[in-house]
Order: sequence, then structure tokens, then C-alpha cells
Amino acid sequence: MILSLFRKTTAVEPVYAVYSAIVAQSRQPIFYADWGVPDTVTGRFDMISLHLALLFRRLRSGDETQKQFSQAVFDLFFQDMDRSLREMGAGDLAVPKKIQKMGNIFFGLLAAMNQAMDAKDTSAIEAVLSRNVFEGTQSPRTGMLARYLMDEDAKLALQSTSAIMSGSLAFEVAA
Repeated sequence: MILSLFRKTTAVEPVYAVYSAIVAQSRQPIFYADWGVPDTVTGRFDMISLHLALLFRRLRSGDETQKQFSQAVFDLFFQDMDRSLREMGAGDLAVPKKIQKMGNIFFGLLAAMNQAMDAKDTSAIEAVLSRNVFEGTQSPRTGMLARYLMDEDAKLALQSTSAIMSGSLAFEVAA
């Protein structure tokens, strides 16, 4: 079943490696302990979504192979969310509705982040983060996360797509 999620031209191991790097980066304690991201299921979903958005921004103007790779990472993300919901006790009938809602939230966040980051507008990024991650509040910590995301976006732009698609995705340790 899991292999059916991936296109025939997309190797499974690099997809797992990239998704694992995103999850590991998203779990850094600094986001929750120092920058005030809620250490909840929703907060962790938001952090994974933000890091996925950075990856998708990096690969968005690529060829069909890059699009297939992005799709495979996206599919793995939502398969992981499905598994997590079931482990938390969500019933079989509730999971598809929750996954659909999560998908809508993710695509809304991705669109808003792309627009703000393309404009290199820190205050717009902070507004997106305030709405989507910090439950409508804005603080200096919102700015720290916005600057981190802008820095990571710039650093990912320097990573080769071939390295990323071979499973090597490097993030800086947030400070």
C-alpha cells in the first residue's frame, strides 16, 4: 500500500529521508520553548507544514521529476498525519474529514507564505504566522520565526535540487 503512493519514477528512500529531515527540524525545542509555538498536535503540524512549504518553494519551478518528488513528499506527509490521527484514537469515519481539513489548512498556509516570501515582506510573513501558528497574536517571537523562515528559504535556494531529490535536505539549527 505505501509504495502505491509514490510515482514509479520517484525513489522511496530519498522521499523518506527528506520527510524525516523536515520532521526532525520541525521538532527542534527552540520553536516551542523559546519562540512560543504551541507544543501541541496543531503546533507540530504547523511547524512541519512550514518546513514543507520551504521545500515546495524550492522545488516549485522544477521539471516533472521535481514535481513528482514534491508530490511523493506531500503524500507521505498526509499518510503520516492519517496514521497519527488513528494512533490518537480518531475513528475511521472521522479521519478523512480531518485529513481534508488539514489539507485545506496546509494549502492556505502554503499560498499565504509563498505570496509573503516572494515579496520578501517580513511583516506579511509575521501576519501569516500570527494567523496560522500563534492563534492571532503577534510578538517578537513571531518575528524570530519569520526571520528564521526567510533565512532557511534563502539557504534552501542554494542547495542543489539533485542533492535534495537524492535525500539530502539540510536545515540550519535554529538559534
